[in-house]
Amino acid sequence: MPVVDNAIYIDGRREVQPGSMDRTFSELRACPGDGHSFCWIGLLHPDPDEIHAVAQEFNLHRLAVEDTITAHQRPKLERYDDILFVVLRPVRYVDSAEAIEIGELHLFLGPDFVITVRHAEEPDLRPVRHRLEQDPNLLRSGPFAVLYAVFDKVVDDYGPVLDGLQTDIDEIEVQVFDGDPTASRRIYHLTREVITFQRAVEPLPALCSELREHLKAQAGESDLELRRALRDVADHSTRAVERAQSFRELLVDVMAVNAALVAQRQSAELTALTEASYGQSGQVKRISSWAAILFAPSLIATIYGMNFTHMPQLHWTLGYPLALLVMLLLAFGLYVLFKKSGWI
Repeated sequence: MPVVDNAIYIDGRREVQPGSMDRTFSELRACPGDGHSFCWIGLLHPDPDEIHAVAQEFNLHRLAVEDTITAHQRPKLERYDDILFVVLRPVRYVDSAEAIEIGELHLFLGPDFVITVRHAEEPDLRPVRHRLEQDPNLLRSGPFAVLYAVFDKVVDDYGPVLDGLQTDIDEIEVQVFDGDPTASRRIYHLTREVITFQRAVEPLPALCSELREHLKAQAGESDLELRRALRDVADHSTRAVERAQSFRELLVDVMAVNAALVAQRQSAELTALTEASYGQSGQVKRISSWAAILFAPSLIATIYGMNFTHMPQLHWTLGYPLALLVMLLLAFGLYVLFKKSGWI
């Protein structure tokens, strides 16, 4: 069985016996039911058969068992008679890949037992168990003390994730104003990660409130300190939700600014291309104008340079000066025409 740890707690203290880790579920289930004892079983990556074995021993509801086997549940709290089924989504941020890894943690709380089922390596609940075992007064509150400590661990782990997202957003802002072409892809990727984080944390404040109300109805004022502790967890989860929402809004603004800057740079490039095109057009006009001016005299000279005996004005005394004059007048006329049109 994938049992990470199991123990029986009596009056806030762990029962220590030789071979306690080898106890069967039936032996754990048989812990003294005097209201001051409970067992805590921790499972990691159990397969369906192992989950069904636990469910049969502790009489867990089939719908909750199906959710545990299927996994991929959103954070929620469900009641099945005197058993609570709680789903939490631990989060870890991989800074090197700028990616959020979402785990899944299921808890079954009965009057005298707690079963934690982890579908990912994180969070490691050994420090949580150690912390509780150092505080017998808290452990006397029973299974709800375990739920509070696990809940608190999950919410505290959101802090480094939010800090990592904040750092990456700050870097993206620098990229955007430096004109980095990879900024758009990074903004989109980080926005998707923030949305994933939001889905994991948004239900938690309401879930905490529901737990506090359930605890108050069940234990009255005897667990006042535990309810206060849950209220503190609710405050932390609310801040996490608010920061995640602010990150998402900030990324939307950064994306809009990036789009505006990209459009501005494209407009400047288009203006430069247009100006270059205008400059090239002017050069083409000038070249074309001078080509036309030189072409007209060349045409006349070419015609009269042909070796034919019978040509008009070929033997006329004034023919050569007249041909030169026509060339000059035609060239001058074209020059004046192009000058007025701005081509020269």
